[in-house]
Amino acid sequence: MKITVFDCEEDEIKLFHELSPRFGIEPVMTKLPAAKYDHDPELRNACISVGHKSRITGADLLALKESGVKYISTRSIGYDHIDTDAAGRLGITVSNAVYSPDGVADYTLLLILMAIRGTKSSILRAERSDFRLNCRRGKELCDMTVGIIGAGRIGRAVHNRLQGFGCRILLCDQNHDADCIPLCELLQKSDIITLHVPLSADTYHMLGRDQLHRIKRGAFLINTGRGALVDTQELINALEDGRLGGAALDVMEEEEGIFYSDCSHRAIHNPFLPRLQKMPNVIITPHTAYYTDRVLHDTVEITLQNCFEFERRQAHG
Repeated sequence: MKITVFDCEEDEIKLFHELSPRFGIEPVMTKLPAAKYDHDPELRNACISVGHKSRITGADLLALKESGVKYISTRSIGYDHIDTDAAGRLGITVSNAVYSPDGVADYTLLLILMAIRGTKSSILRAERSDFRLNCRRGKELCDMTVGIIGAGRIGRAVHNRLQGFGCRILLCDQNHDADCIPLCELLQKSDIITLHVPLSADTYHMLGRDQLHRIKRGAFLINTGRGALVDTQELINALEDGRLGGAALDVMEEEEGIFYSDCSHRAIHNPFLPRLQKMPNVIITPHTAYYTDRVLHDTVEITLQNCFEFERRQAHG
């Protein structure tokens, strides 16, 4: 069987070719965006794979359906870049790749520690050979309360890592009640808040004006989930008026076309990013928490397994 694979980097391409014989699959690699799928008959296969950088709209899905696509495997945990409602109506199955949570959990701890120690200011000054200390002393994690929103695989992995730091840990998750507390209580009690829920209609701007006003004054916000979990304009307001002590963001609203590109010689058309970049207490990184060797292997292997299982189900009715 063949599958068409979009949006691959060189190391992904190599791994697809290394692992695909195990599943009896021939990957067809393309640089075309999925929206241009029907321009090349050689690409037309029932199964395709896309990355989280590809936004697949209802119109794209209709074109894919008309070209014979029955199955899309995304090499990501989140589905928010694909119009899954439209896919369901068209009879296209969409699956994800539930990779190891460890890379994102590790990176979350990195951002937490950088945020509470004022690392951005120290690094920027040191690069200019200015080795003075920050005007404000850093905080120690053992003295703080960390609120984790989302008690799934990544949230739990963050929880496990935090236990070694001796801090108090709070959990909030609408799908896990056993050891979780309400969101409003977590916001009021946490010195650090970290987000680990998928983006959906229910979680879009889950931290908006009302929620950000409830956050404990001086708290830090960490987001390695999805940018639109937070109302970014309200986040900027909370940072500018001092209600928040700082933020570390690996994801941004409207990051498409900016993250993963060299924007050093062009204007950045994003209403939030330039303002956040200027703030000494805000760290921005380009959606890189997932970017590890292990996750690469997991996503390619799971994609191949997903497509193999789909074809087997189709063959057996």
